[in-house]
Amino acid sequence: MQAERKRLVRLQRLEKVRAVAKQAAASEAARAESTLAQLEALAERTGRLVADYSGRIDAADGLALMQQGRFAGGLQGIRAGTLADAGRARTVADARQAELAMAERSRAAVEERAAREVRDLAAKAQSPVLGTRKPLGTPLE
Repeated sequence: MQAERKRLVRLQRLEKVRAVAKQAAASEAARAESTLAQLEALAERTGRLVADYSGRIDAADGLALMQQGRFAGGLQGIRAGTLADAGRARTVADARQAELAMAERSRAAVEERAAREVRDLAAKAQSPVLGTRKPLGTPLE
């Protein structure tokens, strides 16, 4: 009986550790999602700037037109880099979400094992149900 109680305490401690790990995974997942959102917003704003500068027709001479083209091309390069960073951030965010799901499954499994251990201890603590008395005599009587 003492061994079962120690096992229950160990399972409850393990459940707390897994809950802390789940919280850490949730924090990492939220941070990754936040980074992804920031990069996607930056890529979208940079795309708008590229569209605005590419559509300008107010160049006074050829040099100004060439500078506008180079500037728009530079912005397009920045946007491409930001989109690539957003893609990598999406991969990281997906991995963090998978880690969060795995941490939750692990915590839930320990929680279920601890609940089962509590039920088993409660069942052992109850007095056994007594059956009817064995009849006297032989079946031939």
